Amino acid sequence: MRISAAQRTENENRIRASMDRLLSGEIQPGGKCDIKPLATEAAVDRSAFYGTRPYSPLRVAFERRLNAMREASQIPDPREAQIARLEAENTELKERLTQAAQEVDQLTDFRIQALARLAVQHEEITRSAKPPPQQLRSAACRRPEPPPSGHAVDTASPTGCSLSHAESRPHQ
Repeated sequence: MRISAAQRTENENRIRASMDRLLSGEIQPGGKCDIKPLATEAAVDRSAFYGTRPYSPLRVAFERRLNAMREASQIPDPREAQIARLEAENTELKERLTQAAQEVDQLTDFRIQALARLAVQHEEITRSAKPPPQQLRSAACRRPEPPPSGHAVDTASPTGCSLSHAESRPHQ
């Protein structure tokens, strides 16, 4: 069916108005920014945008403007914008995950080294806190315990270690 020049001009004006709305981001919920919603919104058959049909130059102009906006990161299609945002977020999260894994590895290595150092220090402290066995014997003589009742300690000895004659005999 042929249309008059006035109808064709009116259709072209509706198509241009629809192009401007779609490219400004006024897209129906769940819709996309492409030829199908353009044709629906302009009330024009979609097949009229392809081949040698009358509105194919408008389709080319629409796609050119749409691609220019995409290259400039001004995506009018909310779904495409959401996909681009989610991809960027995904990339950022992967980078953060890689950094976190590296930090965990570094902290694990640090923990292992710190525990090893603590173990060495503990060994040194316990070794220095215990006197050598030879010093233990002489230390026992230097610090006598109070004698049990009925036993005498030789106070004439400088160490106080000598026992009286009565104590050196076994008890009977």
